[in-house]
Amino acid sequence: MTEQWASLFSGGKDSSWALYRALEDGLNVTRLVTVHPGEDSYMYHVPATDLAALAAESIGIDLLEVDPGDLGAAAATDAGAQGDAELEPLEAALRELAEREGLSGVTAGAVESEFQTSRIEAMCERLGIDLFAPLWQRDPVALGEAMIDAGFEILIVQVAAGGLDESWLGRRLDADTLDDLVALEASHGVHPLGEGGEFETLVTDGPHMDRPIELSWEPVWEGTRGHVRITDARLGPGER
Repeated sequence: MTEQWASLFSGGKDSSWALYRALEDGLNVTRLVTVHPGEDSYMYHVPATDLAALAAESIGIDLLEVDPGDLGAAAATDAGAQGDAELEPLEAALRELAEREGLSGVTAGAVESEFQTSRIEAMCERLGIDLFAPLWQRDPVALGEAMIDAGFEILIVQVAAGGLDESWLGRRLDADTLDDLVALEASHGVHPLGEGGEFETLVTDGPHMDRPIELSWEPVWEGTRGHVRITDARLGPGER
């Protein structure tokens, strides 16, 4: 029986890179799984997850969407309990998928978060499936360079850290941007890949996608943080 993998997928750079590496390594990824966590989350990427369907269409892999509603993260007082609770709807969806179609493992884009990775590992153990986490504990600058060199088009869609002002909204993560992030790591403690939530991204094109995602957007700045409000999104022309 052919192994079937699911890719935990938000549309951001890290989950997209994990998917890309899985495909490059020959894993049979038959499903993308996106959790829509509402306005805040301890476990999941939040912004622009509604665009995962467009990305899935471009990638050519079926999408399973998990919509648990508001997870209550903003009011949580126990981070560990909140993380465990947030994982429950994802685990239930994966268990159902495994029972219905079979499931060998999942891919995940965690880089340094022990909080997230330990919970995903425990979930995989309970489900009896493998975990493919190609970014885990890799050098973040080298990872950023690899994404850029592979042809990923990465848009910064949210910022929330000192040193990241409104001009960063909608900025492309290219070699110059990565250099600036390395400088901000020294001056402000910004993680070069935004692993601490300093910024969030959306992959609009890459070698794993047949068509680019084209966006119209406007900046929303709230004093010390901001995000892009996407007003229109569509797949561009052409297939590679």
